[in-house]
Amino acid sequence: MRFRLPAHGLTSNTLIVLVAVFLAVFGNLSFFGKVLKGYPLAAGNALALASLAAMLVATTTLLLALTCFGRTTKPVLIGILLLSSLAASFMDSYGIVINDEMLQNAAQTNLAEARDLLNVKLLGYFVMLGLIPAIVIVRLPLHWRGRRVEALARGKLLAIILLFMVGTALAFGGFYASFLREHKSLRSFANPAYFIYSAVKYSTSPLAVKGRQALTAIGTDAKIPASDVERELFILVIGETARADRFSLNGYARDTNPQLRRANAVSFSNFWACGTSTAVSVPCMFSLIGMDEFDTKKGASQENLLDVLEHAGVNVLWLDNNSDSKGVALRVPYQSYRSPDVNPVCDPECRDAGMLSSLQKHIDAHPKGDIFVVLHQMGNHGPAYFKRYPPAFEKFKPACQSADLSQCSREEIGNAYDNAILYTDFFLGKVIDLLKNNDKEFETALLYVSDHGESLGENGVYLHGLPHAIAPDAQLNVPAIMWLGSGFSDVDFPALQRKRDTRFTHDNIAHTVLGVMEIGTSVYRQKMDILDGYRKPEREPVGQEN
Repeated sequence: MRFRLPAHGLTSNTLIVLVAVFLAVFGNLSFFGKVLKGYPLAAGNALALASLAAMLVATTTLLLALTCFGRTTKPVLIGILLLSSLAASFMDSYGIVINDEMLQNAAQTNLAEARDLLNVKLLGYFVMLGLIPAIVIVRLPLHWRGRRVEALARGKLLAIILLFMVGTALAFGGFYASFLREHKSLRSFANPAYFIYSAVKYSTSPLAVKGRQALTAIGTDAKIPASDVERELFILVIGETARADRFSLNGYARDTNPQLRRANAVSFSNFWACGTSTAVSVPCMFSLIGMDEFDTKKGASQENLLDVLEHAGVNVLWLDNNSDSKGVALRVPYQSYRSPDVNPVCDPECRDAGMLSSLQKHIDAHPKGDIFVVLHQMGNHGPAYFKRYPPAFEKFKPACQSADLSQCSREEIGNAYDNAILYTDFFLGKVIDLLKNNDKEFETALLYVSDHGESLGENGVYLHGLPHAIAPDAQLNVPAIMWLGSGFSDVDFPALQRKRDTRFTHDNIAHTVLGVMEIGTSVYRQKMDILDGYRKPEREPVGQEN
């Protein structure tokens, strides 16, 4: 029998239900795949799983029915289809969740980073699940029955959906109690419901709507004690997407840290990130709020470590070879090195080493006062790991040469990733060389900490950005490296090396910087200083001891 449309076209309710069914069937492969891992298909739960599929359709229908009416029906449905196709592609390809943090990263990414995510598979999803259905909707006639009739019909649809959802939940109460209690993370893969929820959440965040709240000053009492006659030169390197277990200093079988090993740097293997995305972790690691209470709204409303350093009269500089500082460096001197007009080391990818090209001139231009420099790396930014290092650093082969990770084996992906770690080791070696050249005029120090880690295919998950509560250790356990110059001869390095497995987090960074810089301030917490207990008491800054 040949299918024919009603003479006057479809009603908006019918179209909404059809789109909801289409999205549930074709846009939720990741959702159903993860559900079946938690609830293997068997006779005992087949009906419950079928009800879950029906509930997904009902939830999507409810969402669409509340947002589409009259002339907005087609534009809204088309927009959701196009966005859902992209969400499905990223979830199916990388196992990631489209939450507010991921949307925040997308909004703050640059063109080069976005280009790395474009591939044939993404285009296929966009065409098949987004563009073609959108064209069909454009060409379908809708039967408008008048505002009153349409409103009554929509009310009936909503009532039927709600009754169905309540009835289903009651009929399979045990299943849904387990699903909601034990598998909360699965809801994050519901497409399009979760990414729409995330979009609303992000749109109301302070990073999307700037200037909404006043900035609270902190550490205004910061000062350098008169007894501190030596100048400090501290370089903080923010790594990108590096994971602790790929550093040979932490026991990784491959020698990915030859330069750091020769420099006798201390590696803290039990170091944990505040978040799983740059947009959250970078503001958090400079905040003094504490990661347990930190969120982007609080972080944006309060001064950070850089402000405290400036209150103390420190010369602060932020150099960036990543997208930007995520709002951290808004009130200090800042320079991007993402362009060959500024970065002399581009081939054509602009390398992290280019940030060092004019750093000595900056140091020489400040003959007085302490100097604090942040170097924000491109590091291991994925998925195009092969772009993150020059050809000379392709030690581990064969290396994946595609940004579409589905085209490469896990071994090839891991090789490219390790090559990028090797280049970070080279870069950090160059930073240490610069500090050594200034060791006679300054007490020099380096701290390297990555913003977050990366999944490389474990359990089918790639990249990063999973919610903190369900993120694997690979996305949270980050490398942290410390090197101190000859001016810190009073530090008990052997004892520090023996404590390399002590648990630290991004919360320790700000207090360690304040301690090394010998800045007295009420916001300093001595017990949060990584070097607490490993140096002479007279080196401790004035501050609270709790």
